[in-house]
Amino acid sequence: MNVTAQSVWNNCLSFIKDNIQPQAYKTWFEPIVAVKLTDNALSIQVPSKFFYEWLEEHYVKILKVALTKELGENAKLVYVIKMENTYGNKQPFTEKIPSSNRTAVKSQDVDIPLNNKSPELKNPFIIPGIRNVKIESQLNPNYNFENFLEGDSNRLARNAGIAVANKPGGTSFNPLLIFGGVGLGKTHLAHAIGVDIKDKYPEKTVLYISAEKFTQQYIDSVKKNNRNDFIHFYQIIDVLIIDDVQFFSGKSGTQDVFFHIFNHLHQNGKQVILTSDKAPVDMQDIEQRLLSRFKWGLSAELQTPDFETRVSILKNKLYRDGVEMPEEIIEYVAKNIKTNVRELEGAIISLIAQSSFNKKEITLGLAKDIVDKFVKNTKREVSIDYIQKVVSDYFQMDVSTLQSKTRKRHIVQARQLAMFFAKKYTKASLASIGSQIGKRDHATVLHACKTVDNLSSTDKQFRKYVEDLSKKLSL
Repeated sequence: MNVTAQSVWNNCLSFIKDNIQPQAYKTWFEPIVAVKLTDNALSIQVPSKFFYEWLEEHYVKILKVALTKELGENAKLVYVIKMENTYGNKQPFTEKIPSSNRTAVKSQDVDIPLNNKSPELKNPFIIPGIRNVKIESQLNPNYNFENFLEGDSNRLARNAGIAVANKPGGTSFNPLLIFGGVGLGKTHLAHAIGVDIKDKYPEKTVLYISAEKFTQQYIDSVKKNNRNDFIHFYQIIDVLIIDDVQFFSGKSGTQDVFFHIFNHLHQNGKQVILTSDKAPVDMQDIEQRLLSRFKWGLSAELQTPDFETRVSILKNKLYRDGVEMPEEIIEYVAKNIKTNVRELEGAIISLIAQSSFNKKEITLGLAKDIVDKFVKNTKREVSIDYIQKVVSDYFQMDVSTLQSKTRKRHIVQARQLAMFFAKKYTKASLASIGSQIGKRDHATVLHACKTVDNLSSTDKQFRKYVEDLSKKLSL
């Protein structure tokens, strides 16, 4: 019988496949290529040094058993580390790698551990000196769907999140981009999706990371000359959740590396979940090729919760904390704190704390004191409705006139100013501003902002409008 490298490796694979989890087999053994067989030494090609170290760390015993069955007691395994030439001729590791074929060859007996001084895994989440063989998801189990209450403001995003959790990588919501202002629940929803996936698919590798931490890890990998290990680590994740992706703005190296990781994950049916404080169309200094990928799936906005949702959020919070509170107090807090969920929960926590520390009964009076202090101490975010009212009053017209389709110059200018200040003073997306100011699209809002900037620098009277309105809105 003609024994080839491929036939020996196929026999090894069928043995290994029967003895490990299907997901682990798919991730760690399917990408391996049998290269050659010389006497009792089988050469296999692996995609990176990280990959080879992981095999040595986790699968050396099963490899030894499989190879010994095929080639006898003196079986040897030779690793050929084939680096993808992702970054031209930049060397990914400190040891010399032949630039002609971008491969490094390591030969060793299968039962001898690495003679490397530091066989530590190139996992960016491993703390030096601590052996950690598992990729921890970095998820917070307290952020789940159960305590992420549904309302008109978040229905699309929440339901898309549930669909993704049921079938990660298998829906058209890939990537799923959740965007919205501060404290509206972007991080909570991202964690909830991850937590649900871990429950339903324990074999999947789920990872949550902030864009800031991802950037820092990338910078560290460049300093340590192991950028390819960094890329490969992220390419083996099944569900990657990146929080505050707008942080990539202006960071071309991080954007470039994320572009490669994103492409690999997407092509291999892995799920990508992103959060941002703005829609892709409003992101500044993000490469066009990356923005276009952000739009491949679904961009779902989290908006400010309406009164009914705010009441439900407060009741749910009180129920979870085992606290009872009169209905009128709950409604008072919900009516007066409108900006975001974080402030809403913060106010109710302050109310409970004041009551228990000072042994005071929770009354409407106490609630008013807390809410007053809370509203004063919180940087007030002007609403789009308020901006439209101030601009309309200033130009002595009705809000309905400001929002109308008329092309009269003074009304168009008032509308453009309202759009300009809505972009300046609120966290709303351009699309959201446009829909609230006369059902316009994001391009109209963008044009309005540019027009106001241009007229402010060329027209003295117009500059006075901007200055007057700025004073009124920033009081």
